[in-house]
Amino acid sequence: MSEPVIRSMTIHDLDEVMNIEHTCFSSPWDRSAFVNELVENPYAFYYVIENQDRIFGYCGLWIVLDQAQITNIAILPEFRGYKFGETLFSFALQKAREKEAKSLSLEVRISNAVAQRMYRKFGMKPVGIRKNYYQDNQEDAMVMWVKL
Repeated sequence: MSEPVIRSMTIHDLDEVMNIEHTCFSSPWDRSAFVNELVENPYAFYYVIENQDRIFGYCGLWIVLDQAQITNIAILPEFRGYKFGETLFSFALQKAREKEAKSLSLEVRISNAVAQRMYRKFGMKPVGIRKNYYQDNQEDAMVMWVKL
């Protein structure tokens, strides 16, 4: 496998992104949500990670004033375990810094210990719980935050 490339997501990527979304999440966003993020939301920045023209992950980032938030991040299961999630998350953090964000937050499932460990590698700390956050099973979300 050659070195993956990270670039801005476009409308033309949505077929592959929707495949990732439906593979990775039990409550996937619909296509119109991504179209809105890419076309209408001036605070949204979305990135894909690809290898040999196959998109296998993506990350969404909102930046409002000096606050950044990860909206979603996903890597196809067959590409997990190779640190591509870390690579993509690191890229998003760098983009937030470039756009002068002072902090970054995200929500992660209480049960997703693998993701929580990865976020902690980047200095993120748990700062709260959002009760019944996930619609599919009412699982709580841990809110994590880091100063950039």
